[in-house]
Amino acid sequence: MIDLHTHFFSRPFFDGLAALSPQPGTNDEKLAAAAKKAGIELPDADVEVHLARWLGEMDKHGVEHMVTFASLPEEVPAVLQAASKSRGKLTPFAIVNPTAEGAKDKVTALLGQKGVKGLLMFPAMHKYDPSGDAALAVLEVANQHSAFAIVHCGLLHVKFRDLLGIPRPFDYRFANPLNLVPAANRCRNVKFVIPHFGAGMLRETLMIGSECENVHVDTSSSNAWMATQEQPTELKTVLARALGVFGADRVLFGTDSSTFPRGWNRAIYEAQKAALEALGTSAADQAKVFGGNAKRLLGL
Repeated sequence: MIDLHTHFFSRPFFDGLAALSPQPGTNDEKLAAAAKKAGIELPDADVEVHLARWLGEMDKHGVEHMVTFASLPEEVPAVLQAASKSRGKLTPFAIVNPTAEGAKDKVTALLGQKGVKGLLMFPAMHKYDPSGDAALAVLEVANQHSAFAIVHCGLLHVKFRDLLGIPRPFDYRFANPLNLVPAANRCRNVKFVIPHFGAGMLRETLMIGSECENVHVDTSSSNAWMATQEQPTELKTVLARALGVFGADRVLFGTDSSTFPRGWNRAIYEAQKAALEALGTSAADQAKVFGGNAKRLLGL
């Protein structure tokens, strides 16, 4: 089993969010209050202690490998350190804002000497066209490295940001998966992934999947976006449609696991496993979804 979508959420991630919070008090005070409301435990400041907790979760649940995200630029060093100490069990991806100053140079370094294997992109959060000039500048670097690009489309909810009172900058004009078509057709070596089945934009995700063979979809999160659809739907139906368009070779398992004490979210796996079984999906195709595809694409 290989999980292509997890967040490491080390202490630098939380410290970075606290620095953005307009709430009164010290960063530690803001984090303690928000963590209590969220029912989560803040990670140990020692990266290796936090890594040991994640590795323990992987062993407990039989997860062979995880892609883990640096979800803020400030978290990149911690995630790289963790991956280097993980005995080959973690692959690091890093968030990038193409509109930030020096973004192309930073991505060149990340995908070069720093060993990052993929980019995490949030067009709606950072307000850019994923096929515009700024995005293409970094995607062309990714293309040179045959890297991944996880491009978040559709709805975006970050509960911990809300608890810290951080304003929501999201502009959903940039959240449509179809915005990515020109970039995907131009950067053919990039392994694009649209997470959460498009997070409410399933139809558009299926459309780009039928158009661009280098675009994949991941199954991560609770997929609560299903409640927003015009017609009632369920996970089994969503998986059937994704498999029908993308085929078993381009559907990638993910959980969106992120915080403790929950740790690795086994309930997500069990729900997806049950849905695929109910669909009568073959053992061979299930093996592709739950690990084989990621293993091939990551070159493990």
